[in-house]
Amino acid sequence: FAQFGAANRQGKQNPLMLIALAVIMPLAATIIRMAISRAREFEADRGAAMITGKPQHLAGALRKLEDYARGRVMANADEQSAHMFIINPFSGVKSALGSLFRTHPSTQDRIAALENLRSRLEGENGVKEYFRK
Repeated sequence: FAQFGAANRQGKQNPLMLIALAVIMPLAATIIRMAISRAREFEADRGAAMITGKPQHLAGALRKLEDYARGRVMANADEQSAHMFIINPFSGVKSALGSLFRTHPSTQDRIAALENLRSRLEGENGVKEYFRK
């Protein structure tokens, strides 16, 4: 931990700094892992929308799933399996820290991204149709 400032100039380690780093580093790693998981979720949505060419259908399905899950906690869900669900299995649970430790982006954010993709695809298709004439 000396490279992180846990040792002074004489090479003696500062125990308080070591304890602080022992707490902060795993927390930072967890936050980064959760952020990567959310980014992958957005990328999976984008990929599915590009394959089907119908992002509005995926957005509609997400709305239905969110409506069903709202106010409920899925019975077989736990923190270790949360990443395997289509939507956040704990969407019925309110968290004081908000989305910091979520494995999934909010459904509203996913739907907004899909609607943005839809408008871009329609814009591209409009340009392609214009040049076909």
